[in-house]
This record gives sequence, structure tokens and C-alpha cells, in this order.
Amino acid sequence: MAEGGGEQASGSTAPVFISYASQDAAVAEAIVEALERQGLKCWIAPRDVTAGAPYAGQIIHAIDAAKASVLILSKDAASSPHVLREVERSASKRHPIVSLRIDQAPLPADFEYFLNTSHWLDTSAGDVGRALPKLIAAVQAALETPAVMPVDAPTSHPTPPVSARSPHRMPIVLASVVGLGLVGFAADRLWLSSRRASAPPATAPAAPAPAPATATPTIPEKSVAVLPFVDMSEKKDQEYFSDGLSEELLDLLSRVPELHVVARTSAFSFKGKSDDIPTIARKLHVANVLEGSVRRSGNHLRITAQLVRADNGYHLWSQTYDRTLDDIFKIQDDIAGSVVQALKVALLEGSPPKATETQSTEAYTLYVQAKSMLSRSATPEEYERVIDYLQQVVKLDPRFAPAWASLSRVHSRRATGGSTPSLLAQDIEEARRAARQALALDPSLAGGHQAMSIVLGSFDWDWTGAQAEAQRAMALDPGSSSAVASAGLLAFVLGQYDKALTLLQRATATDPLNADAQLYLGYVFWRGGKNSEARVAARKALDLNPELPDGHFIVAATLLKTGDAAGALRETDLGSDFERSLSRAYVFHALGRKADADLAVTEFERKYAEEDPFHIAGIHAFRGESDLAFAWLDRAYRQRDTGLEYIKCDPLFENLQADPRYKALLRKMNLPE
Repeated sequence: MAEGGGEQASGSTAPVFISYASQDAAVAEAIVEALERQGLKCWIAPRDVTAGAPYAGQIIHAIDAAKASVLILSKDAASSPHVLREVERSASKRHPIVSLRIDQAPLPADFEYFLNTSHWLDTSAGDVGRALPKLIAAVQAALETPAVMPVDAPTSHPTPPVSARSPHRMPIVLASVVGLGLVGFAADRLWLSSRRASAPPATAPAAPAPAPATATPTIPEKSVAVLPFVDMSEKKDQEYFSDGLSEELLDLLSRVPELHVVARTSAFSFKGKSDDIPTIARKLHVANVLEGSVRRSGNHLRITAQLVRADNGYHLWSQTYDRTLDDIFKIQDDIAGSVVQALKVALLEGSPPKATETQSTEAYTLYVQAKSMLSRSATPEEYERVIDYLQQVVKLDPRFAPAWASLSRVHSRRATGGSTPSLLAQDIEEARRAARQALALDPSLAGGHQAMSIVLGSFDWDWTGAQAEAQRAMALDPGSSSAVASAGLLAFVLGQYDKALTLLQRATATDPLNADAQLYLGYVFWRGGKNSEARVAARKALDLNPELPDGHFIVAATLLKTGDAAGALRETDLGSDFERSLSRAYVFHALGRKADADLAVTEFERKYAEEDPFHIAGIHAFRGESDLAFAWLDRAYRQRDTGLEYIKCDPLFENLQADPRYKALLRKMNLPE
């Protein structure tokens, strides 16, 4: 048998979990006595098991509540599946493990894997008593050391810049926007096109001004965050697979009526961090957290999942699955169904949604690899690699609709932000073809409708069709923050500001730690003349991601709007080189520094005339130079510059709105006047 740290029968917290085989009980008891004499409270079974309560459940709770584990290694422990499960769970919780070896029995590979970074003490010569001082010191050191990821655990990749190309422009639909999670893809973070990489801020960002106090949000009882499952595979090379499983579970649960599910961007922001469950739940405004681990060896899977009540640490449900890769969709359905049942969510259809299956496990593996790569992609070369993987997926299983939707999205993203002129037309056509194929295979696939919305909006300027597709995606998957945000940004483009504000506030409630979502909320406030609210939203976005290039521009723009041009100039100095170059052209003009303003305009045109006529038009519009502004807008129209989509909602073009040429341009773009 084996034990661990958690709550004792008395209800007090025990920081040290003792894991051992029942044959080594005498050694375990001696260790507990020595540790507790030093004030190190332990949890050990059967002493601390409450009579009548589920035995296994108490052990799980004890391990999770502990801060460190002591493992007594012996031939009996090595052959005990109970001890192995306890070690595996302690490792998945990233708890330090202090191992005391009491004989020379060889260890199975499973133990060696989980203990490769633990603290070892060897008393196999027979004198356990002499080793106790070292054991006590090792446990004390383990308790004093902050929890960290295992040494060889993969680290999460940094989120690519939201927009390298434009501080105040969101190519629609953001491709939108979010095409985001869209597609079943993990990218449910808001995304802007990026034709070149943003330079880091020249100066460290100033500390953000304190935001106004806000009421503590009510936490829904039927709410859950799906944390990225931990890769416990031997070579630590299955991170993409464990992330993919987490994302698919999140997507399944988000389609359950009445269940509030935090979006991927916010949930995955805790990847590789040591925050405990109550802290994570508090930051994400949820009552429950789903977490787990994945261990894959060839075609064999061991998946452990547990649903934890955040306020008291109570395990509502937990399960371990030993299956083959062929069962992955059944496992996803089982986990989602168990979570729904544990939370007692009332379903409109009477049962949770089912995972979208592919007939090929190889296709599924490539699909989740493509999703993982896309979440880190920002260059044409990286998009090309994702496209290659997805093309292999649809070749292996031509009827796998989510892969077609994802393929459409990647082509759209490259077309709006990374295509060369020779690839642009090809990307647009491939995006259209893949979106049509996804919908032909599965008309109820929300990701397919989002993919088609991007094509219709970004490339065809068919706003009525784009909005209909966005609304359909939101109706099919109302829990998806990406679908909601996509509909919100379309409303913004069309000048429906109240609707845009409502939808984007709803999206940020589902994805509270998404810096991009906060920034877009700031855009809507700015356009509506609510400058202080816009500044608060932009500051919050920068708080979440200090290198978010658009954030400083919004803050500067609101300062400029309220007459503080000097403050705006100081703010723009904190942004990227592109952001700083663009902003100075505006701010120097507002300050009346004509020579500096003219030089800034000349420099910006020299650097960005070929790829960014829209922003150059905006500078001239702000300066009251209407003829020059319309000349650059005409060039942007001929080049199909995606920035044009935002001309109705960009306050910097207000000087042009009375000009007949402005309405003529809106008509050419099918935008409402």
C-alpha cells in the first residue's frame, strides 16, 4: 500500500505525503515519527484515513494537498501499482519527491522516469536511522523550494505578436479575429495580420496606471477551466498531443448549454507555471478546474483526468484510462460526459456533444501537431509548414471536416498577413475551397462557418454574407469566445458599436486573460469616444502582455484625443519601432511641430509605402490633407489592403467623412454609409 500528504482526519493540512508499500510499514512509521518530531506534519495511511470515506479518493486528495512526497523505495514498492500511481500523481502535480532507497532491487523504467529529477538517499546497506537527519534536511529543503516544472519538461512557446504590421488596425475578421479557435484550432486568441515581425519596445514599459476599482465578478457554479494536460511521456516529446487533447476537451465542453468554459488563451496562460488550483480558478473566475496528464508510448495511452472544486479542493471526479490511440475520441467523449455529469449541467439535447472523429489515427496525430504549430506561427515559412501538415491530414482522411476548416483558416491568415504577391491569389482561392469543403462535409461545424466568414469578409467584402456566417458559427457554438469575438468585430467594422461592445465584453468574460481581446475592447471604447474606458482596457492588455505593440498606441491615441499630446508622445516611445514611427507623425502634428511632423511622415512613407498605404492615408487624413489621403486610399483599394476594412470605425479618418469621395469609397467596399 502507499500513502501521501493531504488533509488528516482532523482536517488539518499535512504538507508531506508518505508513499510506501505495505510490507515497508515499519520503516514508513519510523520516518513519520522522525519528521513530525521536527514539526513536519505527514499524511500516512491507514492512520489518516477517515473511516467510511472512499479510501482511494482520500489518497488522491492527500497527494494533491501536499507540498512534497517521501517515497520509500524497495522491491515491494517497485512491484506495487498503488505506489506507482501515487508517484505518477505527485510528479504530475510537480511536487518534489524525496526518495529513500532501502534495498538494491532494480527499479522498473516507470519509476526511473518519474524519479529522474528527485532527491535520492540510499540506505540499502541497512541503517535507515543514520539516514534520517539527511532525510529531514532534504524534506525541509523541498518544502522551502517553490514548485517548478520538472527539469526536462518542455516550456511553452511565447505568444507571437498580435500585430506586427499595424498598431491600430485589425484586419478583419480578424481573420480573423479570430478565426481563432475557430476551427477547432487552438488559436482562439484574437489575432491580427502581421507582414513583418514587431521590434521589441525600445524602452521598458512604464508601470501602468492603476485601473479603477471594479466589482468582483460573480463566479458561476457551472463553470470550468480546462488546463493543459501534462506530458508524462518518457521522452517528453508528446506536448503537442497533450495540448491537443486539452483543446479538444475544451471545445467539446464549450458546446454544452449552460456551462461556462474559459477559452484556451486564458486557460493555457498557466502552462508551465506553479500557481495552485484556487489561484488559477480565482484569476479565471471559475468554480471548477479540469486537469490531467497524458503518457503515450507508441500506440498506447495512459490518460489521467480529474475535476477539482476550486474553493475546497474536493475531487468531483477522477479517472485513469489505459487505452490505445484508436480510442482517443471515445476517451474525449467519456471525459466530457463525466465532467458534465459531475457538474450536473442540464443539457438541451440530453447528452453532451460528441468528438468529431477521423478514420485515421495518423491523421489525428498530424492534426494536433498542426494545431500546436499554428499557435506559434507568425511567418510565411511557419504557415507553409502548418499547411503541409494539414494537407497530409486531408489526404489521409478527406472527410475530416475540422481539418479542412483549419486549412482554410491558415491560408486566410497567410493571405491577410504573410503572402507574397505571387501567393496571395492562390491563398485566397485555397481558403475559399477548403471552407466550402468543410461545410459540405459538416454543415453544423462552427469552425467551417467561421472560416467562410473570413473569406467573405476579408477577401470578397461581402459583409452581409460574412455576418450571416459569423452569426451561424456563434449559434452553433455559443460558448466559443472566438465565435463571439468574430461576430463582435464584424459588428465593429459595420459601425454597429453597441452590438460590438456587448459581444466583445462577452468574449473577454469567457477569456479574461486574453490580452488581444482586452485590446479590441479598447478599440471599441476609443471609437465610441469613451477614452478613459479605452485607456483602462489598453492598460489591462499591456498588463497581460507588456510587449503587445498595439497597446501603447491606444493609450497614446486616447491621450491625444483628450488634448494631452505630450503624454501621447511619451507613451508612443514605449512601443515598437513601427508603432513609434507611425504615432510620431500624428503626435508631432498635434503638438504643432510642423518640421518634425513632416519629417516623420516622409520617413514613414519611405519605409512602408509599398505595404501599408492605408496607414499613410490615415496620417494625411489626420493632418487635413484630404487629396493626399484619398490618393493613398485609392492605392490601398487597388492593392486590397486589408486595413481598409476598418475605415468606418477608425477615428483618425473622421476628417474625411463629409467628403463625397469617402462615401463613394464605402460604396465600392459594400460598407454601409
